[in-house]
Amino acid sequence: MLMDAMSETGTAAKTDKIVFDEAFTLHHRTVFRAARSVVQDAMLAEDVTQEVFLRLHNNLDAIANEEMLRPWLIRVALNLARNAVRGNMRANTREDNYVKDTSEVSETTVEIDYEQRMRAKEVHRALSLIKEPLRSCLVLKQQGLSYKEIASSLDLNETSIGTYVARARQEFVRHYGKIGGKTL
Repeated sequence: MLMDAMSETGTAAKTDKIVFDEAFTLHHRTVFRAARSVVQDAMLAEDVTQEVFLRLHNNLDAIANEEMLRPWLIRVALNLARNAVRGNMRANTREDNYVKDTSEVSETTVEIDYEQRMRAKEVHRALSLIKEPLRSCLVLKQQGLSYKEIASSLDLNETSIGTYVARARQEFVRHYGKIGGKTL
């Protein structure tokens, strides 16, 4: 009897680890994208992503079913990313590293990098002019989430998500214009 109880706990631990490993493999990219859309820095987004999966590992039993896993991960990622932005973590270090990196790069790469940064800055500027929750709905929709997942992640009514996305697209086009002849 003692042997059966020990083998059951060992099996349960293995099952939890498999679920965590599968969740990490399936959702890492989505969590990273959600974090990066808020913090706008790959290194910081990776830190946020790691923190999200640490919290998942610690709270694996709190998630009722597999269907709610992805919205839970996105919600935690968005909250942690917002906290990172509010705290203005590592702002001075990133600026110093950028100055060091750009001085070592060739002129053509610097020009291309500058143009890309300016375009990204304009996109981020246009996105920052869109009010919440429209902005978050648009960003999450562009990342491929369904209306149901967006609604769960942002605690909104699922029937409102389509309207929010459409309004956010109109606002983005108004602030930024068309991108390369394409509209969102």
